[in-house]
Amino acid sequence: MTTCIGTSPNRLDAAAKVSGKARYTEDLGMPGLRQAVFVRSTIAHGLVKSVDIQAALDVPGVEAVFTYQDVPDIIYPTAGHPYNILPEKRDVADRRLLTSHVRQYGDEVAVVVAGDRLTAALAAAKVKVEYEELPVMLDRHTALAPGSIPIQEAFPDNILKHTVSEHGGSVKDIIAASEVVVEGCYNTPIVQHCHMETAVSYAYMDDEDHIVIVSSTQIPQIVRRVVGQALDIPWSRVRVLKPCLGGGFGNKQDVLVDPMCAFLTWKMGGVPVQISLSREEVFTSTRTRHAFDGEIKMGLSKDGTIKAIDCKVWSRTGAYASHGHSIAGAAGSKSPYLYPRAALRYEATTYYANVPAAGAMRGYGQPQVTFIFDCLVEEAAHKLKMDPLELRLKNVARVGDICQYNGHRINAAGLYEALLKGAEMIGWKKKRELYQNQTGPLRRGVGVACCSYGSNTYPAAVELAGARLILNQDGRVTLAVGATEIGQGADTAMAQMASEATGIPLERFNLVTNQDTD
Repeated sequence: MTTCIGTSPNRLDAAAKVSGKARYTEDLGMPGLRQAVFVRSTIAHGLVKSVDIQAALDVPGVEAVFTYQDVPDIIYPTAGHPYNILPEKRDVADRRLLTSHVRQYGDEVAVVVAGDRLTAALAAAKVKVEYEELPVMLDRHTALAPGSIPIQEAFPDNILKHTVSEHGGSVKDIIAASEVVVEGCYNTPIVQHCHMETAVSYAYMDDEDHIVIVSSTQIPQIVRRVVGQALDIPWSRVRVLKPCLGGGFGNKQDVLVDPMCAFLTWKMGGVPVQISLSREEVFTSTRTRHAFDGEIKMGLSKDGTIKAIDCKVWSRTGAYASHGHSIAGAAGSKSPYLYPRAALRYEATTYYANVPAAGAMRGYGQPQVTFIFDCLVEEAAHKLKMDPLELRLKNVARVGDICQYNGHRINAAGLYEALLKGAEMIGWKKKRELYQNQTGPLRRGVGVACCSYGSNTYPAAVELAGARLILNQDGRVTLAVGATEIGQGADTAMAQMASEATGIPLERFNLVTNQDTD
């Protein structure tokens, strides 16, 4: 029996990627490929009064210009979640292919198609757009103020969703009765994923009603469904191919430019059309991490036992819902596993604002809430005059704990051991003593923080996984999995698991990394 788990083999895609043999979306293309460039808003909030496209159409090489008046009046979601048969459980649909209501700087109001990208960009710059500007709301204080203008018409108070959960007793009463009480306000900013490959996609039609999309996406199956929704066509009329991916980190867990590519080829008789976003467009018009504002209060006993935590967060989803409240909701469901014996009240509000839409990013809400939690734990240690490491060791999850959030027994927990190992490796006690009585403007410090992360996006969605193994005539095995290789090593890890389970050596596995929804 082959033992593969626990070893460190070379990544199966390493040689192709370091040698340049790996093919990414923009390396492929096809004869007659047209290029499309968006006309983007130069204001953050307002209504489009008029669009003059004549100067763009006069540019030699321009084949078509489409405005918000030319696209289907269909709203669709973009988040990379599984489809739910219950309408109330589905992602919020609030985006159109092109818009007449600008909700953020860089919103798409028109698109130009030409024989090359330079011509399309020159023509896009000649499109004249007249706006009626509206008040710009950048944070919760303006977006949630009484009388604020709705950013999305279906949400008149600009609140996408608000939820409250409380477990382990009356948190406010427990905190009020605690021997030590600490509280604080903390916030985290937006972050952009900065994957090396920008969002790139091209589409063509291989018969009169079948659209093929080649896309730099993390979610080919979901792209297929969302394109069908956006164009109001059967999902089976869409085929999505995913080549090698130049990083995603969650940004490409959203459907970005694929619906527009599909629309353009559909409108232009099936010719191949590509959209390749610039780095500036990635910053302004794809996704970011959600910015969180947090207010948190904690009650402890004098010996450092955390009795209860009351956390309230505001999650800024930006101009469009994208992954929406699932970020704040998932963060709240993962946080109790840090300090599971404490009673917890978690209140979350996700709201719209006139900033780039926020979506998935590594950690899926957990980094924001972890920062809020552990900042206050540090304040508690300071108030108790207690070693921050000791305070965490006293309260972190142990095997056998019952999580207050859902009543589940914790059957595996290594955080306590990880803290001890980390402290040993960095010389925690020695450095704490060494740095204790420093003076002067430059000083050294040593710190500790904890993070707990669970897979899935529970309670927003319970996701499924699947794999297919094919034994070939030459004794090699072809492995296809739904998990997309985005640089994290998923292909190699999945092959290791399959090798371990079957006893077939790792080097005999072929990975279907170029996925095909058909």
